[in-house]
Amino acid sequence: MKIDLRLTVHYGLTIFLSAFLLFQVQPLIGKMILPWFGGSAAVWTTCMLFFQLVLLLGYFYSHWVVRYLSPSRQSLVHGGLLLVSLLLIPISPSLDWKPTGAENPTLRILGLLTVSIGLPYFVLSTTGPLLQAWFARERSGLVPYRLFALSNFGSMLALLAYPVAVEPIFPTLWQSYLWSGLYACFVAACALLAWRGRHGVPIVEPTHHDGPAPRWTHKVLWAALAACPSILMVADTSFLTTNIAPIPMIWVAPLALYLLSFIMSFERHGWYRRKVFLPLLVLGLGALAYLPTLGINELPLAVAMGINLTAFFVACMVCHGELARLQPHPSHLTGYYLMLAVGGVVGGFFVGVIAPYWFNSNYELSIGILLTGLVATVAIIPKTKFSRPRRRHASIAFTAVVLLGLAWIRIDDHREETSGAELTERNFYGTLQVFHNEKVGYRSMFHGQIVHGRQNTAPDQLDQPTTYYSPDGGAGKAMQLKAAQGPMRVGVIGLGVGTLVSYGRKDDYFRLYEIDPMVIDIARKNFSFLSRTAAATDIILGDARLQLETEPAQRFDVLVVDAFSGDSVPIHLLTQEAFAQYFRHLKSDGVLVVHITNRFLDLRPVMKTAANHFGKEVRLVDSEGNSEKLVLRSRWALISADAALFKDPRLAGATSIADSPGFQPWKDDYSSIFSILQ
Repeated sequence: MKIDLRLTVHYGLTIFLSAFLLFQVQPLIGKMILPWFGGSAAVWTTCMLFFQLVLLLGYFYSHWVVRYLSPSRQSLVHGGLLLVSLLLIPISPSLDWKPTGAENPTLRILGLLTVSIGLPYFVLSTTGPLLQAWFARERSGLVPYRLFALSNFGSMLALLAYPVAVEPIFPTLWQSYLWSGLYACFVAACALLAWRGRHGVPIVEPTHHDGPAPRWTHKVLWAALAACPSILMVADTSFLTTNIAPIPMIWVAPLALYLLSFIMSFERHGWYRRKVFLPLLVLGLGALAYLPTLGINELPLAVAMGINLTAFFVACMVCHGELARLQPHPSHLTGYYLMLAVGGVVGGFFVGVIAPYWFNSNYELSIGILLTGLVATVAIIPKTKFSRPRRRHASIAFTAVVLLGLAWIRIDDHREETSGAELTERNFYGTLQVFHNEKVGYRSMFHGQIVHGRQNTAPDQLDQPTTYYSPDGGAGKAMQLKAAQGPMRVGVIGLGVGTLVSYGRKDDYFRLYEIDPMVIDIARKNFSFLSRTAAATDIILGDARLQLETEPAQRFDVLVVDAFSGDSVPIHLLTQEAFAQYFRHLKSDGVLVVHITNRFLDLRPVMKTAANHFGKEVRLVDSEGNSEKLVLRSRWALISADAALFKDPRLAGATSIADSPGFQPWKDDYSSIFSILQ
């Protein structure tokens, strides 16, 4: 009995550790490569696609090994794979994979991840189904599916631990070493189980025959039930990032709930009850469908997040609960997990690859809502026993009405969001829309719900700077102060619609850095700031940080940093290493101007610690909006070594920033978003 308990604990701890490492390496490697691709939220979506693809390969490998190899060969093959994977730690992405600006980001990220963590991640992904199959072989009297719940618990714990206990404490290099050390421990534990199982002698002889082989319809249903939560998870994360709280690591909440639903569904007794969750599913899908129509900013943040995440969790519970009810006999375990992985990959591929390049707007959440309702119907109604045929017909009719209602809500909302849009386009970096308000007389560009540029259409007001760039704002004041000293050399990180070049004069030069080619096209074709300016201009395609690292010193008088994605902050542009590049390209008396307007983050400590580190002074310029002049509220940080600059009367209203004791400066290998939450 003690031997049995020790064996069970060995299997459980090995599976738990593998799942923990799987979900620790995801945010770790994502954080490492995020700066290389402009800090876009789509980087995480692409990473998720890679993780799901490798998970599918791992499950396929496990299925093949168990089905076609003898226990001794299973031990030999998997033991060799474990040892080879040790050659690739510690994990670290090669600098050779840094983009130059013209590559397809999706393909480059997938290639980078394959080379950097492909084999260790593959080995970890095989562990769950493979060890559960080995456990079922040795302990045929026990059902191994509880180990699946334990695996998901390890995944959820790792996911929650990273932003709370790992990222705020350890630099990424230390994170890599810690992860690699734990991975070596996992390899040792898994290798011992492989060695133990080489003879394939079960402790207890099987007491029942294999269950009937699943039909292809069962396999398709398994995959569909797995695909729906996958689509909802990635699509809902994108929705939250764009429309509710566009801050890094917001994906933790949906993914944690996704894993929690697995744990609750596959726990021994299971928490899923149709009588409870099916009515909640109708309400939840209705809430997910109506929430964008309502206008998410009209609700308090906590309420909006609560409704959204609760509805998402209910949808996951129904899909994963039905999957748990459809568990086959353990002899078909690896094939079952293989189809779950297929569904996850199909969902991730749809959101990560098809949607950004085939759709011109964010339709995937709507598709995920309708697909979840349809698949749940197919899984539940045929398996339900009705006392009377009329009740079956009534259930089908009710479901049809619900699905048609959801479709109508989402179609009407998409029509409304594109109504009046001159242009709606989408690529890897997000969805951009251009609207022309003929009544008031201006044209706007939006990224999600955030204005990224606005221009008057009246002929005598075409050159008037608007939104965050008015003469009363920080960027506008810096331009005016330097313009008074003679011709200017200006660098701008983040093109927008090109508003800042309206300050340009005949002998001025503007060098504009923009990572998204779609933004450049819109600024040139739909707005006229670039074509009307008297200054000379150059637009540099690619991530500004990477471009500045390769260029000779530009000797800017003013360098403006305003490279937001939606309303989220690109952290890699706010580290000490980034500021070192900015000051290398500025003249000794030049001024760095950083846009720090944000609804959710207080970036003042980041500005203050950076200024202190480089021996500069920093001032805040706050500007109230003026709707008649198309001016929006803004906050800018001006950083310079020129003390005389801040004595100018035009900066009399600028305020200093107090030191933040205990705030740890942001570096390329360390940053914590929780330290600046408002």
